[in-house]
Amino acid sequence: MEFSAFITLLQTSLELGLISSLTVLALFLSYSMLNVCDLSTDGCFTLGAAVGAVFALAGHPLLALPAAMAAGMLSGLVTGILQTKMGINSLLAGIIVNTGLYSVNIGIMGNSSLLNLNKTDTVFSILKNALAQTTLADHYRMIIILCSVALVVIFLTVFLSTRLGLAIRATGDNPEMVRASSINPVFTTLVGLCIANAFTGLSGCLLGQMQKSVNIDIGSGMVTVALASLLIGNSFMGKGRIGKRAIGAVLGACIFRIIYAIALRFNMPAFMLKLVSSVIVIIAISGPYIRSQIPMMKRRFEARSSVTGKEEP
Repeated sequence: MEFSAFITLLQTSLELGLISSLTVLALFLSYSMLNVCDLSTDGCFTLGAAVGAVFALAGHPLLALPAAMAAGMLSGLVTGILQTKMGINSLLAGIIVNTGLYSVNIGIMGNSSLLNLNKTDTVFSILKNALAQTTLADHYRMIIILCSVALVVIFLTVFLSTRLGLAIRATGDNPEMVRASSINPVFTTLVGLCIANAFTGLSGCLLGQMQKSVNIDIGSGMVTVALASLLIGNSFMGKGRIGKRAIGAVLGACIFRIIYAIALRFNMPAFMLKLVSSVIVIIAISGPYIRSQIPMMKRRFEARSSVTGKEEP
């Protein structure tokens, strides 16, 4: 591979990784902080992309970003209500919302499974034109993505240190203690899911506008990728302050995309890509456990070796 091709591959992987890191940060809030595994992520990601595309086609590419986040918040609100008000298990509630969002997304896209934005202004094309004839002209996509990720990381770091943020974290750790402290866990759960899904909607909107197209399957497998990225980030950064863990989530998303891009360079057939993602997920999930078992396996091997050595004479 030529050096220029490698740099292009790395830049594309980082861009996609940073965009998906917004979804990873959403799961960081809902899964790591709130202790809720939200399986509506795939549908919510597509919802954000569809709403963003529709607003861009209507001539409002900048308004598409808050609109996609608002749509994501609505999705999170529905998921939260199913869990807290209707007594539905969190996993089942996510599956139900994800299934329903498929029809909703088709309706938003005008009964079509594909929206083309090639001849439409997006936030990326606007910045590209603004930076024309400057040294940053070739980095317009990275600037928008980095700014979005930085704002979300800063928001999470500050928000989770506030009274409401601490209540959300406490709800994930011990909801009974939260009730005893006169804090309503239903409210904190709804707020946490709404904010998390807003990030997911923003992630989908940015990807759709960057790719200049949105299809109904754009969010397929995002929850798997996001969970794997979150675990990869945790293995690198470990536990600590919220800011450090959030940065770890972003790092995990970038590492996942780079590994995925390297796997694609082996000219695998298209039907193998899902298997590659599954293998990466398996390694990410089982890696910490296997690493924790290595000292024990080493001691067993040494014990067997010592016994064998004594028996040989």
